[in-house]
Amino acid sequence: MSQDTNDKIGLSRRKVLAGLGAVGVASAGAGLGTTAYFNDTESFDGNTLTAGELDLKLDYKSTYLGGPGRLDDIEAMGYPDVEDLGDGRYLLDQTPSPADMQAWENLVMEDDFDFCSPEADEYLVNGDGIPIFTLEDVKPGDSGEVTISVHICDNPAYLYLAGELTENAENDQSEPELGDEGEDTDGVGELADSIEVCVWYDEDCDNVYEPTGTGQQNELEVALVSDVSGSMSGSALSSLKTAATSFVGNLSSPDEAAAISFNSGATTDQELTTNYQLVQNAINNYSAGGGTSIAAGIDEGADELLNGTNATAGASKVMILLSDGNSSASAATTAADAAKNAGIRVFTVALGSANTSLLQSLASSPDDAFVAPDPADLDTVYAEIAQIVLSGEQKILSGTMSEVFGQLSEGVALDGDRQEEGRQPYPGATTQCIGFEWTLPAEVGNEIQTDSVGFDIGLYAEQSRHNDNPQVAFNGTDVNSTSPGPAPNGTGNVSNSN
Repeated sequence: MSQDTNDKIGLSRRKVLAGLGAVGVASAGAGLGTTAYFNDTESFDGNTLTAGELDLKLDYKSTYLGGPGRLDDIEAMGYPDVEDLGDGRYLLDQTPSPADMQAWENLVMEDDFDFCSPEADEYLVNGDGIPIFTLEDVKPGDSGEVTISVHICDNPAYLYLAGELTENAENDQSEPELGDEGEDTDGVGELADSIEVCVWYDEDCDNVYEPTGTGQQNELEVALVSDVSGSMSGSALSSLKTAATSFVGNLSSPDEAAAISFNSGATTDQELTTNYQLVQNAINNYSAGGGTSIAAGIDEGADELLNGTNATAGASKVMILLSDGNSSASAATTAADAAKNAGIRVFTVALGSANTSLLQSLASSPDDAFVAPDPADLDTVYAEIAQIVLSGEQKILSGTMSEVFGQLSEGVALDGDRQEEGRQPYPGATTQCIGFEWTLPAEVGNEIQTDSVGFDIGLYAEQSRHNDNPQVAFNGTDVNSTSPGPAPNGTGNVSNSN
């Protein structure tokens, strides 16, 4: 309070203190009289406030495609536990180390295993800053990959991926390099501009970028299994035709589709093909009539996916099952279980008055079960399924190593739930994976000989509660953050020699 304000209300600090003293005296005087007063005391005792935890922990698995017969060479580079995976690929390192792998597997197989528990600490990277790659004699055609498994303990957090190139050296210029390029005196190598990098959300943590969303690198085969019973007449069948043919229109070769319809029985109306117009024609020719046998439809669709003339062993198999009715639960469950056990991913669509709980139980997972209360909703439902099936694992960054680390130096915001609109935080006690792959193309010339690159890559977590607009600067300053910028949890070094 300013002096001017005190003057206006006629009080100074001295007057206030004097007044308090007078009150004290008066109270003391009052205490000299009788003590027969009613009184009562209530209290709230033992109050505590404890700060929560936000701890980022990682484990990882890195591989190197460096050509066959190089086990001894790779061991000499500092990988005593390297494992030859065949076809010139090697498992370089992982946490936990191979010696502890069985103990780790026994631990994580327990129900509701907590990666944030003290028992897990010995197996996880917790700010250790260990290198992921320390490779020498890298040649054109080589590649390496690391899958980083992320565990956030225990509060939800926004996650950032960050990194920087720490070295891009020319080192020396060999005679072939001088012959092709002439003398280069700036001391900056060409390796970082030659290496191609891809970073992605590795949804199934399998060390493989799967852009088709099918869980495998091979082609996708989809059976659209549609209810054409009598109750589907009118707008239901018309909307189905529009939604299903639109789904087929999103496919591209080598992916295949088949059209299967069912009522009291089931028919393959168009076998698996990349001629999508034939599939669309078959769907557009549907007419409604008869009863409903969901089991017959599933069996027919599974047979086409597994044994059809154009079915491909190893392809990713998907069934989209739509019904607006009810059927024998035991028969449908038996058929669906057989299809799922054979590797078919089953999506279900419960339309209108369908037995929703039955159809949900037939799907491969709760996330693969959809409900369309009205025929007009089918367009949206089939579009959502297309996004899941066709979009695949989402790429975060790609380009040359120089380009990618140029972006990582600014920090790249990660999305904790790619199915939700907008950027989402990573849930507490979550486990999700980020894939990072580098490739030195086979067509690279002599200009990279003897060049080397070094890089740091790390993850940074920031609380999401009370943080509606997370922004982090990675140049040594903080924006809307009380924590310093990221300390990289992994480093790498790749060099090339004659």
